[in-house]
Amino acid sequence: MHGYANPARFLRLARLFTAPLLISGLALAGLALAWGLFGAPPEKLQGDSVRILFVHVPTAWLGMGAWSAIAVASLTELVWRHPLAGIAARAIALPGAVFAALCLITGSLWGRPAWGTWWVWDGRLTSMLVLLFLYLAYIALADAANRDGDGGSRIPAIFGLVGAVNIPIIHYSVLWWNSLHQPPSITMGKSEMAPEFLFGLLAATIGFSLIFGGVVLARMRTILADSQAEARLRRRAMEASDE
Repeated sequence: MHGYANPARFLRLARLFTAPLLISGLALAGLALAWGLFGAPPEKLQGDSVRILFVHVPTAWLGMGAWSAIAVASLTELVWRHPLAGIAARAIALPGAVFAALCLITGSLWGRPAWGTWWVWDGRLTSMLVLLFLYLAYIALADAANRDGDGGSRIPAIFGLVGAVNIPIIHYSVLWWNSLHQPPSITMGKSEMAPEFLFGLLAATIGFSLIFGGVVLARMRTILADSQAEARLRRRAMEASDE
C-alpha cells in the first residue's frame, strides 16, 4: 500500500487513468440515461416517473459509498499514516456531497407524484439529509485544517470515521422503521426489478461510478499540485529570509 505513497508515482498513475475513467463513465452513463428516458417502458403503477430511478438510485448508492470510502481513507490515515489517505478523503468529499444532494433532489421529484408531497420526515430521507450535512461539515473541517497548515490533521479523519455510523442507518432505515420509502428492490443475489429497468440501472451505476473515480483522481491531482506549489513558496520564502 505504501508503494503508492510517493506523490510522483501516484501522479503518473492518476494522469493515466483520469481521462479514460471520465470518458468511459460519461459515455456509459449517457447511454443508460438515454435508455431510461426513451427506451424503458413506463412502470404499471408509477408510470413515467419511474425513469428518475436511473439517476436517483446510482446517486444514492454513490452518496453512501463515497462516505464509506472517506471512512476507509480516514482509518488508513490514522492507523498507517499513509500520506495520500487524507488527500483522498478530501478529494472524495465534494463529489460525495454532490451525489447526496442529487439523491435528495431526485428523490423529492420522484416522491411528489407518489406521496403527494415534496418531503416527508421519513427515516430514509432524514438520514440521507444528515449525510449531506456530514459532508458539508467534513469539507469545512478539512479546509480549516488545510488552512492551518496541518493537512494531515486527525480531526477530519476522526470525523470521517464517526460519520460512518450513519451509513447502516440509511441502509436499514426502511426495515427498522415504518417508512414511506419502498424497501430495497435489489439485495444480495436477488432482484425484484424487471430486466428492462435492472440492466439500465446497473449500466447507469457503473457509469456514474467511473465518473466519480475520474473526478476523485482529478481532485487529488489538484490538491497535490496546490500542496507542492505551496511548499515551494514556503521554501523560497525561508531562503529569502535567510539571505
